[in-house]
Amino acid sequence: MSVMTTNTQAAQPTPPSRKRNSLSKGKLPRWAVPAIAAGAIIIGAAFSTLTGFNVATFAIYSAVLFVIAGTVITTAVEGRRQGRNAMWTYLIYGSFLLALIPLASVLYTVLEKGLPGMNSHFLFSSMNGVTGAVDNQTVADGAPVVGGAYHALMGTLMITLWATVISVPVGMLTAVYLVEYGKNGPLSKAITFFVDVMTGIPSIVAGLFAAAFFGLLLGPNARMGIVAAVALSVLMIPTVVRSTEEMLKIVPNELREASYALGVRRWRTILKVVIPTAISGIASGVTLAIARVIGETAPILVTAGIASSINMNVFANWMSTLPTFIYYQILTPTSPTNIDPSVQRAWAAALLLILMVMALNLGARLIASLFAPKKGR
Repeated sequence: MSVMTTNTQAAQPTPPSRKRNSLSKGKLPRWAVPAIAAGAIIIGAAFSTLTGFNVATFAIYSAVLFVIAGTVITTAVEGRRQGRNAMWTYLIYGSFLLALIPLASVLYTVLEKGLPGMNSHFLFSSMNGVTGAVDNQTVADGAPVVGGAYHALMGTLMITLWATVISVPVGMLTAVYLVEYGKNGPLSKAITFFVDVMTGIPSIVAGLFAAAFFGLLLGPNARMGIVAAVALSVLMIPTVVRSTEEMLKIVPNELREASYALGVRRWRTILKVVIPTAISGIASGVTLAIARVIGETAPILVTAGIASSINMNVFANWMSTLPTFIYYQILTPTSPTNIDPSVQRAWAAALLLILMVMALNLGARLIASLFAPKKGR
């Protein structure tokens, strides 16, 4: 009887509370990491206050304290191995958060200073007829700032559109040749070398090249939108080639072989199978190329100049873009004695430029989702 009782007691399951205690022994509770982070933030704010509070120093102090405290506490509770793992994990997270600080600071500054100038008058009027006397009168009366960036906005859109029209076909066809036809031949190696060289070309060199080329054809005073578009295309083509090439390389060869087995010619396989499979990455690469050049100032100054009135014809007369508009509003204010209206226009134009880049990214994602191969049977 005593033996049966002993066996029955041994067969009884361990209570759930006792299991939880044994499994959680030697591990930090879930609230430990948030508590360490909160303490690091408080102490980091105190240290930053001692040296004159600054957002950058506050973030750095808090990140360093969090990494050190989290590593020490994890090592003491869970052991050296888990402590080392926690140290590298917190370093990665901390580095990511520190990298976000400049971005958040830029966005906050541009929004703070650019939103007051964003209105319908700024978006749909140009600087034609706006002089220093107008700005002086505006400041004296406390009236809203007159003069806008409509001409610069239209110039940016027109020049970037023509640069894209030139760059995307050339870049895509070059990438198709390198991946589908070149096969590491002498010509493909030469093209790859020159594409790598073009990737590092300073933007002002591209502008000087376009200005010199059209200067030989049309004369030394040939400044117009199409010249700027050619200069920007020199900067865009390497990015389009590289991004498209990488996307085409990751398309499985089985898809090509299956198409060839059905008797489909190579050009049709590329057009109907390879490119649609890689269209998502290609669209992202084109967007990156556009974002790379849409904010360029130096090549525009030497190829399209600056204008204060609206010009929708890229084949005649000078054109203004948002980067050159910002540059001239800061460098040469409309009224040297009252620069606040010019500064407001510059910040509003900077905000508009950032919004355009964000819209391009959203458009690329939409295009990729619309033209990507459909999943399913």
